[in-house]
Amino acid sequence: MLFNSVEFFIFLPTVFCLYWFVFNRSLRLQNTLVLVASYFFYGYWSYWFLGLLLLSTCLDYFYAFQVASLDRKRAKFFLWLSILNNLGILGVFKYYNFFAAQFQHGFALVGLHVNPTLLDIVLPIGISFYTFHGLSYIFDVYRNRQKPVSDFVEYAVFVSFFPLLVAGPIERAHHLLPQVQRKRTFNYAQAVEGCRLILWGLFKKVVIADHLATIVNTAFGNYQEMNGTSLMVAAIAFSFQIYADFSGYSDIAIGTAKLFGFEVLSNFKFPYFSRDIAEFWRRWHISLSSWFRDYLYIPLGGSRQGKNRAVRNIFIIFLVSGFWHGASWNYIAWGIINACGFLPLLLLNRNRVYVTGIVAEDRMLPNLKEVLQMGTTFIFITIAWVFFRAHSVLIALGYLRHIVASIYRYPGQFLHVPDGSKAFIYIIPLIICDWWLRRDERKLKKVYPLVYLAIAVLIFYSFGKGHAFIYFQF
Repeated sequence: MLFNSVEFFIFLPTVFCLYWFVFNRSLRLQNTLVLVASYFFYGYWSYWFLGLLLLSTCLDYFYAFQVASLDRKRAKFFLWLSILNNLGILGVFKYYNFFAAQFQHGFALVGLHVNPTLLDIVLPIGISFYTFHGLSYIFDVYRNRQKPVSDFVEYAVFVSFFPLLVAGPIERAHHLLPQVQRKRTFNYAQAVEGCRLILWGLFKKVVIADHLATIVNTAFGNYQEMNGTSLMVAAIAFSFQIYADFSGYSDIAIGTAKLFGFEVLSNFKFPYFSRDIAEFWRRWHISLSSWFRDYLYIPLGGSRQGKNRAVRNIFIIFLVSGFWHGASWNYIAWGIINACGFLPLLLLNRNRVYVTGIVAEDRMLPNLKEVLQMGTTFIFITIAWVFFRAHSVLIALGYLRHIVASIYRYPGQFLHVPDGSKAFIYIIPLIICDWWLRRDERKLKKVYPLVYLAIAVLIFYSFGKGHAFIYFQF
């Protein structure tokens, strides 16, 4: 079920009313309703894969009791069993065909011809997110940061809570499970804030991202026939498309959780106002970045064991991050590019300069240095996004090469309005709104009611013309 669908706007108020007015007599009834609603929400897309979600949930639920054993050998055995199970599920459904094709190509290079069996299966939606939920729970139990949950319904709600199930944010057990386990009472202010976030998220997705998608798809599908400035505009448009699309989803997810009395982690904090690549990755897809930091980077030694180890670990993190997004070389190239952008900061000990605070924190406008920092960071990120958006590394390189060649041959094209320039009709208002909200992405209460009405009208006008969320494919 899509957040930007009519079905969801029947589903959500129905579950909301049942949750607060029928099942409010006991916490267990409320949790059971949330679990049933979550399975219905997921099964509406494909009920066949409900079995896979339930299998993953059951395995980690039972493994956790063994992982908590005082016998550390036994605990470690079941820890690795959980890792193998979760990564095995991902491997079969998400990566098997990729590796099979690469082995076939590798053998062909040495004159051997093999025909591996490929799986004719659809990637289960949200599989990368709910497997990471389960893994984080198992890791925390192993580290004694989380006790095994005895109530299966409570644990299953943590794994499959429907606002987060398909595309995150990736929650932590120690943050979400206590909220599942304690009694929740209706909070009017929290619910209103949730509605505002849902409205703002829908605006970013339906009005901004989906309109930019038309421009982006045209450019990437026919880049050989377009001039360099038009392709530059389309690359910028994709940077804002993916941001509006994914942060819009996160806003809707966070807002929906608030309607049911839950507070979930932020996933975006205005990443395009970052002053370097390190700050960007602290502000973009925060739940995934912090997951890799806590469960991969730090266990590998982080930056505590010298620069050489730190460089190695950074490359591992970004390679895994790229591969997490998809079984394709263009995602791996995207990860390597980001690692190369991060490394100079690491080597110069400047990767933690902007850990706290925001740009122009006590001023209305940034100074010249901040403008240059944000501009250069955005240019780098936009070039990297070309590899993310293209279907292959060769297409990405061809796209960038065509920009350079076109501008070199016809420098006068800057004097003409490029194709897709209407993208800025959607980009500029988003930048202005984000700048105004940059001190706290959830504080929308100062907006005048007429602004909400205008947003609602624009959403209604644009509704039904869009696409699924980009991160559904991951």
